[in-house]
Amino acid sequence: MSQSVVQLQQTEIQFWLDKVEHWGEADSADVCKDACFHLSTLRDFLQRLLTHITNVGSTTETMKNMPSLGQIVGRLCWNPVVTADDETRALIFQCLWGLHTEQPANALEKKSNQWIQKVLCQLATEDEANPSSLLLKELGLSPTQYHLQVLRKMVAQLQENTGETCCFLGDVNRRCSCSRIAAISEACIPLVTCTEVSPLIGALLQRPLTCAQSALTNSFLGAISSAYSSGRLSLEDQAVVALWYRSLPSLEEAVLCLLESTVLGNTESLQQLQQQIAQSLLPKACAQHCSIFLVVNDIFRFILKKREANPCIRTLIQMFTSCFYKELTLLHPQARLPLKAFFPQSPQNLLLPLLTPPSEVPGEARRRHLSWLSGSLQRLTEEEEEAGGSRSVFEAWFLLVQCSHWVQAALQLLVTTEILDFHPLLWLLTFYHHPTNRGHCRDVQLVHLKEAWDHLHHIFFSVPPPAHPPLPVERLHSLLALISPSTQQPSAAPLLIVDLVVNFAVFSQQSLRVSAEIVHTVAARSGLVSEAVRVLDSLEHRLSAASSPLSDANRAGIRIKELHNTLQDLPADSRPLH
Repeated sequence: MSQSVVQLQQTEIQFWLDKVEHWGEADSADVCKDACFHLSTLRDFLQRLLTHITNVGSTTETMKNMPSLGQIVGRLCWNPVVTADDETRALIFQCLWGLHTEQPANALEKKSNQWIQKVLCQLATEDEANPSSLLLKELGLSPTQYHLQVLRKMVAQLQENTGETCCFLGDVNRRCSCSRIAAISEACIPLVTCTEVSPLIGALLQRPLTCAQSALTNSFLGAISSAYSSGRLSLEDQAVVALWYRSLPSLEEAVLCLLESTVLGNTESLQQLQQQIAQSLLPKACAQHCSIFLVVNDIFRFILKKREANPCIRTLIQMFTSCFYKELTLLHPQARLPLKAFFPQSPQNLLLPLLTPPSEVPGEARRRHLSWLSGSLQRLTEEEEEAGGSRSVFEAWFLLVQCSHWVQAALQLLVTTEILDFHPLLWLLTFYHHPTNRGHCRDVQLVHLKEAWDHLHHIFFSVPPPAHPPLPVERLHSLLALISPSTQQPSAAPLLIVDLVVNFAVFSQQSLRVSAEIVHTVAARSGLVSEAVRVLDSLEHRLSAASSPLSDANRAGIRIKELHNTLQDLPADSRPLH
């Protein structure tokens, strides 16, 4: 830059510094007239100033050449005559963005960033005590109304700028046009809770990552996440999805909030839980962005390892996966990634067979489908356990938990039909509750489960419904002994046996009176009342969502309601049988 140009600039800068000091906040008619007279030349100066700031690309160098620049721009922000002009106001704010440094390298640039943020914050929160209030009242505006109008127009201008395409100029002394995105995002931090700024925040979040310089700052994403999670910021759905895509902490917080509400039992029904999952936007976000689903799945995987016996966690995971898969199928095929991209660690041959809802596999094909699933899982576990591994077994089990509608289908099939080869279904149920032999004794549990199924099958199918004879007490005692055994033998899977009992009571042809008495006895003597209620709730929810024949659904619904009444007077922690 030549000395004459520098001198000319310094002369101009001194001229405008004198002007803005004279204008102050335009609280007299003569000052307003003078400001209006110079608006055209002021715009020309600001345009050349903006070009200079952009070309230099360094706030430190710019302030070194023009130390009075901050005073000029700052004073202009408070002049209502100047900022009332759309073009002039846009140039002023663009100069502010240009002076903002994405990564401040020294104290001057840090101080400049703080000052810019403070100016923007004051513009949005200015009170009625401003000296320019007299002039504004003559215009019919309060200071707050005026500054909100300025803020709205500023936001609209910047929102247009965020849509500009990447333009790297190739000159090391000039900045890519995307560099202003980070500056705008940083300057928005003090304003994230202002309703007027929400459209700009949404546009920034949804702007494509065209180059490295267009990345939003972590401090901006953190402020957005904090304001949104606390309810102080309202965002459109796609802006929320974009926030999760850009901010891992924000995504993790959303998933943990959903988990917390499930674990603490804040949802009154499974229908309410399903609505909560859908309204969380997480399933839709997972379908649109595979990376989001992988993070959510990892969180579920970790929680399941820690609390594998918690039925509420399993229910949440199954419902979430079902909602996700529904959202995925709604996407256009060209916008939909293959399943293996979402489930890279799962057994690939089991993906589609497990994710397919049972309602889409009719009649006899459903039994064959379940037998095939059981056989495939059994071969996988045997091969993995013989090799001394466990990772593939866990991933197969995790996928089964995500698609546990097939476990529910196996239960219903076991209690409604005369099956000659029931071993595959029993193995599938045992594997669901006892995925590994280490610590779980799955083989022993399978023996116990077969014995329990024999007892229940005899109780529900051998007692004639019309005669209502006395209950087979010995069978019931043997069944309860499997749930609460002596110390000489390991316990059977009590939750699974209660599952069987309730399913038999709901779907068998046994009389409702006998079925209710059996459920009451087993729940009361085993101390698993709350678990029996949970199974009934799960069945009621599944039947309401399934396309079952109307008569079957009505019959099951009546029995579920009566069984609920049978259990409602029992304490949730009834003493188990000894």
